[in-house]
Amino acid sequence: MFENQTAIASSHSPHLRKPGSKSVSSDLGAGEPGNSVQEGYVFPLTVGEMKASNSPMHTTAIMPSPIFLWRFKVIWFLIWAFTCCKIGWDSVMRMSADLRDLFLYEAFLYYNPLLLVTMMVWLWGVCLWVFSQSTINYAKIFDLDSNHLTHREIWKCSIWMTVIVPTSMTAYLYLYSHGEVALAASQPVILYVAVALVLIFPFDIFYFSSRYFLLRTLWRIALPLQPISFPDFFLADILTSMAKVFSDLERSVCRMVHRQVATIAWFEADSVCGSHSVAIPLVLVIPYIWRLLQCLRQYKDTKEKPTLFNALKYSTAVPVIFLSALKYHVSPDRWTYVYRRLWLFSSVVNSLYSFYWDITRDWDLSVFTRIFKFNKPSLCTNLFYGRRWQLDFALHMDI
Repeated sequence: MFENQTAIASSHSPHLRKPGSKSVSSDLGAGEPGNSVQEGYVFPLTVGEMKASNSPMHTTAIMPSPIFLWRFKVIWFLIWAFTCCKIGWDSVMRMSADLRDLFLYEAFLYYNPLLLVTMMVWLWGVCLWVFSQSTINYAKIFDLDSNHLTHREIWKCSIWMTVIVPTSMTAYLYLYSHGEVALAASQPVILYVAVALVLIFPFDIFYFSSRYFLLRTLWRIALPLQPISFPDFFLADILTSMAKVFSDLERSVCRMVHRQVATIAWFEADSVCGSHSVAIPLVLVIPYIWRLLQCLRQYKDTKEKPTLFNALKYSTAVPVIFLSALKYHVSPDRWTYVYRRLWLFSSVVNSLYSFYWDITRDWDLSVFTRIFKFNKPSLCTNLFYGRRWQLDFALHMDI
């Protein structure tokens, strides 16, 4: 009788019953010393712990390796590149021979600025990678916060740009060659609007702090009413090297505004968006004016005379730009006998002065030491380049 009560109690014990399941038999302790109800309670916990300890192993085992993911992305990138090239080539071959060159020039005009910007972003990532490998604290030099983009994040942005811009160009060629002129004309417009929206997007996504830093620096460059920081003049100096990009952007946006995309109206050079437009020299000269104002602001703050000579260098580019544009707005005789000579003289002055300033201030060109009586290369230059031929190669490539 006593044994039956024990069996009944053990069968109703919560330690041996799972919710919603049948009663667990008490044969566990029958005839085996040392097996008690407590041991039966510990055993399920041990099994559960073993399962919990084994679960991360299974999770790690099913994760693909980084090498596999990298190869997978490369394969998809090659497939995408081949598809774009194939579709673009077939689309161009569908056009007539007399229209093909003109249409390719128009497509090049719309997408060339963004392709050059994409290349610049790639190279900026390379620069950051070199800085990180050389233990150069570029974040402190450029006055960046702790959330600044590294070279890996810059390369991610450049990869997306490399994919999006050629894809839009391929769609433009395909739609135009198949008679969908309206849809073809919308492709560069959508791309330009999307780029502008991403830059000014006010929410905390798409690297908000970095986009804000870029826009703030551009604003400081356009209005140099405050002391010039290193990022200000560094970015402004880059913009002077992108004058051609600004010129193509102006012509592209002008045609989009006047609805001349994928039409032959823009072929006339004297049209509002033609190559003889007065807006082109105005856009070309803007980066040089910005650097000129920055140099004057630096002289106001520091009273250093070299900043005035640097301002003079940028001022010599102004007559070259406007005299070049004047060719299309004066008579041929007047251009040949008057303005062409002034243009040649201003071009020579600008080139020689820029060359002299670069090798004396911006670069340490020791190759021309005997000719120009320059000082020996500085210690910082030797430490950065390491070898003489690397320095000479970099300087000649810049010139």
